[in-house]
Amino acid sequence: MIYLDHAATTPMRPGVWDAMRPYADDVFGNSSGIHEVSRRAKNALEEARERIAGTIGAKQGDIVLTSGGTESDNLALKGAVFSQSPRRGVVTVATEHEAVLETVDFLRRFGLPTAIVGVDHQGAVDPESLLNAVDANTALVSIMTINNETGVIQDLPTIVEAVKRHEPEVLVHTDAVQAFSTEPIDVDALGVDLLTITGHKFGGSKGAGLLYVREGTPLEPVLHGGGQELGRRSGTHDVAGAVGLAAAMETAAADRARFRAEIGEIRNEFEKRIVAAFADVVVNTPDRARSPQHLNVRFPGVRNETLLLRLDRAGVAASAGSACQSGASEVSHVLEAMGLTPDQARESVRFSFGWNSSADEALEASDILIGLVEELR
Repeated sequence: MIYLDHAATTPMRPGVWDAMRPYADDVFGNSSGIHEVSRRAKNALEEARERIAGTIGAKQGDIVLTSGGTESDNLALKGAVFSQSPRRGVVTVATEHEAVLETVDFLRRFGLPTAIVGVDHQGAVDPESLLNAVDANTALVSIMTINNETGVIQDLPTIVEAVKRHEPEVLVHTDAVQAFSTEPIDVDALGVDLLTITGHKFGGSKGAGLLYVREGTPLEPVLHGGGQELGRRSGTHDVAGAVGLAAAMETAAADRARFRAEIGEIRNEFEKRIVAAFADVVVNTPDRARSPQHLNVRFPGVRNETLLLRLDRAGVAASAGSACQSGASEVSHVLEAMGLTPDQARESVRFSFGWNSSADEALEASDILIGLVEELR
């Protein structure tokens, strides 16, 4: 199988499972205990937390370990909104991940003020439109660093600065799940108060993620119980997952320059071959400010559901968009927000490349893709 769905998940990087294994076999203690078995687990957990913090320019105490991106997004939005009064509103963007949009809908159903800002035809948000939605009732603005379906990169530092200048007390959260492989993530440079990362998008294990919470940021817990994570997230720690997350983050950060250059070139060549083969192909991925690993492309007259099934049979894995709604019968809310009709969205396929993608595999996949599109037409 030629795997071109790395935006959904990516295989573990070398060394990550080896780093995790001792905490499943030997150092198995509950890190909240007091005896030696637990202390060994606790020491490993806090060492991992320190390493994780170092990769994003954070303090050790700013890292809340979670089960992944969905939990981190939920904790960021609900935790920020429920901890502030009278500010209870949230502002976000129409192309955000479902973990953010569904949480916003949940808050709206509780009677809290919410606003969803649109984007242009390339998926970029207009900072002025965003600011117009922010007022004295707003507790939080949430905006994704890189979109998971199209790869558009938002100008996050500029947006954060504008929001803070407009309403200094408003918190800013970013879902940086798709960004860590390719972009330098420094919380002070970005200026955000809360930031979401999950390990399985860049070579870590599934079920291990984090929410960065800037020191002094109010955060009401969503999970209640044992009071772990300084009371911000209860639940027995997954020590192995935290160690694996630290290893994957360090490896991915060290590999970032190579990834951007090599994987970006592989994606570009794949795109060039498709565009050369079909005069009417439409690239939904933006022309500029885009991730080097994403390609979202529309084949007019070809339903993505059929094409994806044929690709799968031919040994190529791709998707119609978010892994949370990757069934092609679902219309991409991201593409609709960018102005595509439902029929046009159903003609669009996402190919996403990862740390172990190769030029030879991409060449073979492009040949298969071109042949299938011609056959279906």
